[in-house]
Amino acid sequence: MDQEPEHLTTTEARAGTTPHMTRYVLVWGLGLVIAIFLLLLFIWR
Repeated sequence: MDQEPEHLTTTEARAGTTPHMTRYVLVWGLGLVIAIFLLLLFIWR
C-alpha cells in the first residue's frame, strides 16, 4: 500500500497534442456575430 502515484506530463495526460483550432473558430464566430449585428443595425435604421 506504499505505492507512489504515477506522475504524467501534460502531453501524456492529454494523450496527444492540441492543434489550436479553437482560437480560429472563436475568432471567426465572433467576427460573424459582429458582422451580422452591424448588418441588422444598418437595415433596421
